[in-house]
Amino acid sequence: MKQLNIKVAIAMSLISMCLLTKWWFALPVDGPDNLYWGFPFAFMGKGFHTSMSYQFFILEFIANFAIYFSFWVILSLSINKWIPNFKMPSIVSKTLLSLAFLLYIGLIGLISISNPIFHFKRPYEWKILETGTVFIWQDTPRTERSDSINK
Repeated sequence: MKQLNIKVAIAMSLISMCLLTKWWFALPVDGPDNLYWGFPFAFMGKGFHTSMSYQFFILEFIANFAIYFSFWVILSLSINKWIPNFKMPSIVSKTLLSLAFLLYIGLIGLISISNPIFHFKRPYEWKILETGTVFIWQDTPRTERSDSINK
């Protein structure tokens, strides 16, 4: 039962990290304005070197995953404590694991075709101009800057 809780917590962590995220429209120091994604820390952003590239920040990703994983483990343990004989139906756990696997494959595909850059930690400072939330199937809104840089 405990192994199932851990597997489901990992699957739910991946699903929740991918499906609902926060976008950050920021102005890096000595760089163009850029979009970043991740909650509570931005772990992925548009790359600077080509238009189709992405940059990934490993430390921020690990911190986000640890927060999501902790949340789902605590929720799972709480449900097991409040409802001692609770058993998740096999079809639900298999569906969650399959969805997490498909999202993982999609992320690997995105990384493999995007000419990515990996940084251990974001190597520059930034000024956050605007933030919001977005589901994976929605387009991230591109905000218009009103200063003289974009004119």
